[in-house]
Amino acid sequence: MGSSPAPFSDIGKRAKDLLTKDYNFDQKFTLSVVGSTGLGLTANGLKRDQIFVGDINTLYKSGNTTVDVKVDSYSNVSTKVTVSDILPSTKAVFSFRIPDHKSGKLDVQYLHPHAAFDSSIGLNPTPLLELSATIGSKDLSLGGEIGFDTASSLLTKYNAGISFNKPDFSAALLLTDKGQTLKASYIHAVDSCNGTAVAAELTHRFSTFENSFTLGSSHVIDPFNVVKTRFSDNGKAGVLWQREWRPKSLVTVSAEYDSKALNSSPKIGLALALKP
Repeated sequence: MGSSPAPFSDIGKRAKDLLTKDYNFDQKFTLSVVGSTGLGLTANGLKRDQIFVGDINTLYKSGNTTVDVKVDSYSNVSTKVTVSDILPSTKAVFSFRIPDHKSGKLDVQYLHPHAAFDSSIGLNPTPLLELSATIGSKDLSLGGEIGFDTASSLLTKYNAGISFNKPDFSAALLLTDKGQTLKASYIHAVDSCNGTAVAAELTHRFSTFENSFTLGSSHVIDPFNVVKTRFSDNGKAGVLWQREWRPKSLVTVSAEYDSKALNSSPKIGLALALKP
């Protein structure tokens, strides 16, 4: 299925990841341990201001089935069961949260050589229905998504998008917020030898005629260090440094300065991810 188009949620993802991924302005800690029997354990901790939250995640893989159970610091239990190739090129995901007895949901994903489909239905008496689809190829794809609330008989969302992808660049156009917002994004690998890439996202809101943009860059200094920068028209500038200090273990420092908030200090975040 190498020529299949990406799911609708991946339209514009390459540029979005460069502009937002790994930026963090809190204190975050992650420890992951993976066993040889298919059992994995991940502990997450997040300190935001004076509040600390955390969770423990257990992942078990057996054949084409994956069971993911997460318990957070508020005693909520989230469970997700994924079965791959339940039918050819089809994946089913069943998820629910305890104590929320109305949180059950079933997702079914199907990949065709020239199409990708993703459907979701809530497992309760008045479910939320969602459907997305893309057609085309891995280079050029056109898609849309729609959501319907059976309780109110109203559409909760309807979005559309188109993307054009090549190994060294990607361009995407998305119509979101029920047709009220137009987003255009672009990412280009300037120098594949040293991993330098630039990205931009432009947003236009039809209801207010407002325009906004974000520019960003990423540069691989060496095999262990990456530096990212971004700037938005709202006056916020950010920088990120990430180092792989041992295989699959990362330390990330992020900072953001708001030029319009003269009385506030820059935001600084630290994230430590350990994988022994």
